[in-house]
Parts: sequence; C-alpha cells; structure tokens
Amino acid sequence: MPKIVPITVDDRRIEAEAGTSLLTACLDHGIYIPHICYLPGGDPAAACCRLCLVEIKNEQRPVASCAVRIDRPLTVRTDTAGLRRLQKSALQLLLSVHRVDCKNCPANRKCALQEIARFLKVGLKPGRLPPRLKEPEVDDRHPCLQHYPNRCVLCGKCIQVCRVNNGQPALTFAGRGFQTVIRYFGSADSHPTACNSCQACVDVCPVGALEMKKA
Repeated sequence: MPKIVPITVDDRRIEAEAGTSLLTACLDHGIYIPHICYLPGGDPAAACCRLCLVEIKNEQRPVASCAVRIDRPLTVRTDTAGLRRLQKSALQLLLSVHRVDCKNCPANRKCALQEIARFLKVGLKPGRLPPRLKEPEVDDRHPCLQHYPNRCVLCGKCIQVCRVNNGQPALTFAGRGFQTVIRYFGSADSHPTACNSCQACVDVCPVGALEMKKA
C-alpha cells in the first residue's frame, strides 16, 4: 500500500502519496501555483522558471514546489504577498526576452504566460525591464520544425518529452545566459520522418515556440 502523507496548504488539509512533488499534489487538488517548466514525472532540475515558489513552515526561504518531494507532513503557503512579488518579478524577466505578439502566435488563448499573467493580475509587459530579443526571429534549420527563439521561455519541456519518447533527445540547450537557445542534433537530422510523425515537442511547448513546417 502506498504511504499517504497529510499536508496543509493555505489552511486547507489535503493528502498525497509519498514521493509526489508538492506542485503535483497542489494541482491535483485544484490549488493553482504558477508554473511553466514542470512536467509530471520530469526532472525539476532541467529548468527553473522560479514561478512555482511556495513557503514551507520552518524553511528559511521560498522553495520551488516542483522540486519538493513529499515525505512528511508539511504546512505550506502559496499565496503570500512576498511570493506574489517574486512571481511577478520572474514573469517580468521572462517577458523581457519574449516577443509579445499574441494575435499571431499559435499558442494564443492557451499560452502559459497568458494564464500566469491573468492569475497574477498583471499585463503581458516586462514593466521597467528593457526588452532583449534574439536574432534571427526564426530558426528553420531542422528538416521538420521551425523554432522561434523570441517566443521560447527555455522551459526544457521539449527536451524532456523528446528524451522520454526516443530514449535520447534530438533537442538540447546551446549557448549561455541570454544567448541560450534550443538546438537540434543527432536523430533530428538523421531521421526527420520520425520527428515529423512524433510532434511531441510541438504539442508540449507552452508558448508556441515550436511549429511543424508546412508541407
């Protein structure tokens, strides 16, 4: 029998199976925490959007809920003023390197950034941060895919799902800092028909940064 652990989130008592991530437990019980890089069963170290922060009793500072595995009873806050300030700052950082052109984006009305902005009650603008965009706007070197670096939030979901589906990902991070982008290698170029039939990376992208090329 799986071990069931009680936790208290925003004064609400819920239960979760031991080993479940705190973020998953909250989402499963209808408690929304902003997040963009987390995949159930994925590696929380693959990326860190700094949006899913929570406060846990007796912890000195906020922690990423996707990286917390429930192994004991916890008392958690998801809705403090301090957390909201941190989440708004993290969203502004993402928007400062994001091409905000919702009406021309395939992710419009199903975009993770739009959902988070609505939840935090802020606009889709970087605030006081100056915008920084990459060149070129479109990377079309892959035989099947088009990548839009200025839409991409570097969440790593495409890399994770490609690894799960194919054993070895055909996508990877390349570059450092602001110059970090998604690149293709190995099986992406060697077996384009496999990518064309899979399309998992396109489906999992939360911001429309990957599209299949039109025939």
